[in-house]
Amino acid sequence: MKFKKWVSVTAASILLAASFLGTATTASADEVKERTIADESIYDLLVDRFFNGVGTNDFDTNAKDPTKFAGGDFQGMIDKIDFIGDMGFSIISIGSIFSNEKYEGSLPTSYTDIEKHFGTKKELKKVIETFNKRKMEIMIDFPLNNVSANHEWAQDSAKKDWIASSKDGIVQWDLANKDVQAALIDAATQFVSTYAVGGVRLTNLQGADTAFINDMIKALKAENKELYIISNEESDAKFDAIFEAATNGIYRDIFKNVDRDSSKLLEPVAGDRPAQIMMDTLDTERFTFQATKEDMFQPTRMKMVLGAMFTLPGIPVIQYGTEIAMSGESAPDTQQFYNFKVNEELVEYVGDLQVLRNQSETLRTGKFEVIKNEDGLLAFKRSSKDETWIIMINNTSKTQRVDFTFDELGKDKEIKGTLESEIIRANDKDVYPVILDREMVEIYQVKDDTGINMSYVIALGFVYVFFTVFVIVIIRRGKKRRQQQDIAK
Repeated sequence: MKFKKWVSVTAASILLAASFLGTATTASADEVKERTIADESIYDLLVDRFFNGVGTNDFDTNAKDPTKFAGGDFQGMIDKIDFIGDMGFSIISIGSIFSNEKYEGSLPTSYTDIEKHFGTKKELKKVIETFNKRKMEIMIDFPLNNVSANHEWAQDSAKKDWIASSKDGIVQWDLANKDVQAALIDAATQFVSTYAVGGVRLTNLQGADTAFINDMIKALKAENKELYIISNEESDAKFDAIFEAATNGIYRDIFKNVDRDSSKLLEPVAGDRPAQIMMDTLDTERFTFQATKEDMFQPTRMKMVLGAMFTLPGIPVIQYGTEIAMSGESAPDTQQFYNFKVNEELVEYVGDLQVLRNQSETLRTGKFEVIKNEDGLLAFKRSSKDETWIIMINNTSKTQRVDFTFDELGKDKEIKGTLESEIIRANDKDVYPVILDREMVEIYQVKDDTGINMSYVIALGFVYVFFTVFVIVIIRRGKKRRQQQDIAK
């Protein structure tokens, strides 16, 4: 490790630890509190496109043809568990893993057999167990419709009246048929009783009425009351989280450039249940693609939108590749094979945001109050009886200032930035002047004013000690090397 990087990493590690010296009690309380889906964050990936762990299941694959299976598998997920875990996600959504004619799971041929390109049933159980040990749950997709004409039910002549239509190799079930409903509920409950998944995402809901979907949700919850059940489609059913199709469009439109009208940014957080917050999906054009069309710098754009997603109320749903600025206008370009040989700046940024969010219940589910939301400048407060945080998102082309009053934050407070370590106190006009450079996000912790920040001073002292020791070691090694060279002469 280079000298400068060594010093930077050492300093950052110590200062990060110091910034949370006063939050240990809150973190412990989080462990006791029963988690809900509002506490979670979701990493949405495609098994086939992530990492190829073994070659034994690479039959009929072609990594150069984006329409074919590329070789990603369950073992590949296990091999890269540290990479995923270090980003702090608590739910890993892996799409449809049933036997399929398409790499992305859009043409299932079974509700029981596991896709052989991904691995075996035993290997799927191993993935679930391995991720659970790292406190990450696995979520799978269960499609209610749009199956292959070669689906095992479609091939059964006794079930021909289950089919509402068949066109271009795609079968639509008659979801009003009670036998179909019973069979789908049975297949889904059998799956969750066999595999200890933490969540199910019901997809392809077309033709399914709300009563049937609620019956399925109830049956799945009966198998596992802690199971999270969501969808990627709008529905009035009793899902644990709301999905609104407009959400990703709102985020893309606001953050693809600066000085955009941000009034709609708060629409997805207004529901009675937590909303899935996402900037794109695996099928829509990537946020990076739109930012590039605007001639904007991709990493900066990504930091802006990620900062909002991880601090606003709701459940952040991040598509794999977002953290490496994956681009693409439509599938399969939006579903590229993962490139692990890229700059890790955004990966580390996601991890930093998640450290804060995972450690603070208040940042996840605390009271939400908007201070300012105007043309790309958003300032809001997350608070509870234990903590207060201020988040400022300056998605404008100018440095911005927001004055927070005593009524908003209280008297005799200090505001400490967690990403830049800036400390702000009240001025002679009895306001806390928070100034943030353009295209920046900062998360501030509001604490009682202690005067001298002893934790910071102590941490800084440790940095100097480490620095001094490091320099002494280098000097001594240099002297020893020169002495050895003189003796050799």
